[in-house]
Amino acid sequence: MKKIAILGSTGSIGQSALSICESFPGRYAPVALAAGRNLDVAFAQCVRWRPRVVSLATEDLAAALAKRLREAGVGGTEVLYGSAGIVCVATLPEVDFVVSAIVGVSGLEATYAAVCAGKTIGLANKECLVAAGELVLSAARKHNVALLPIDSEHNAVHQCLRGGRASEVRQIWLTASGGPFRNTPAADFERITPAQALKHPTWVMGRRITIDSATMMNKGFEIIEACRLFDLPPAKVRVTIHPQSTVHSLVEFIDGSILAQISVTDMRLPILYALAYPERVDAQLAAPSLAFDLAALSQLDFAQPDLSRFPCLRLAYEAAESGPAACIALNAADEIAVAAFLDGRIPFLGIPRTIEKVLNETSPQAPASIQDVLAADEAARACAHTAIAQASL
Repeated sequence: MKKIAILGSTGSIGQSALSICESFPGRYAPVALAAGRNLDVAFAQCVRWRPRVVSLATEDLAAALAKRLREAGVGGTEVLYGSAGIVCVATLPEVDFVVSAIVGVSGLEATYAAVCAGKTIGLANKECLVAAGELVLSAARKHNVALLPIDSEHNAVHQCLRGGRASEVRQIWLTASGGPFRNTPAADFERITPAQALKHPTWVMGRRITIDSATMMNKGFEIIEACRLFDLPPAKVRVTIHPQSTVHSLVEFIDGSILAQISVTDMRLPILYALAYPERVDAQLAAPSLAFDLAALSQLDFAQPDLSRFPCLRLAYEAAESGPAACIALNAADEIAVAAFLDGRIPFLGIPRTIEKVLNETSPQAPASIQDVLAADEAARACAHTAIAQASL
């Protein structure tokens, strides 16, 4: 029985991970949950799973959850809150595997602490490697910890790399659906609304990641993450537009062979792969819908992304080449700019304009600790707020 901690248990990845636990009760048991601000879902999860520890975002939410659990007669669950609570969830001694799925840098400290505690990590949080990749990977090497990607693209690369040695890789290809605007005329981008940008053609995701997919910044973060995870320079991490989202990634080897990973678009598959690694488990025991229909391969389209129409992708490549400080600023500025777009304070193209301004004002000094990363993140956010305020004038 593998005992699991889930950071971000009320989000889509967290709930998919719990669905896997439901389908394989003899293999996986969630014993610690970090549930953020969703009190109702956190309560339902505690009633169903009776975790040893649960953490919420604030002291008030934790008190409210503790009260509801007492009234429901649910005992044995310690209720914590804040960043210290998330760290406790991630480092609980009996935990074998940590699913890191908190969006943003909020999950960074806890993920790093879990690595230092020797936990195997299922990584669905891009920001951990984008903002602090060298620090996290250095700690993973020191503590002999496996970082298993849950993002569908990196999970696919991980699977393909089982077919050859790292030294035999010529390049990897991350596929992108192209989002809702892959065929939209560039002249119309300035008038794109939040409602339009939130309609992703393939995946159902949170608001920020959906907007990041529309700008292709999400793919930009994946480029940086892939460079870290697979020890590749940015020039060897390519992106191809693949609207069917059937092929999740490809690895090209030096002998000309290309391996591709193909499956249905369901996050339960990469989560199950990471949880079971190095084994493979029959996914159809979880749901027959996870079976792949070969008819989906009747049409496979691939195209090169237009960096002039999707400047966020260009900015991500530039940040990857520049170094850790630029990657921190890229992520922080994007989060602030996306929030401003969703609030109607900047236009769609105001997102890359804000990010580029912040990158231009970022010092190249690399962080030496997680605290340095968080400080640089705060500085970049402040810079982004200033840039947005100046643009509104």
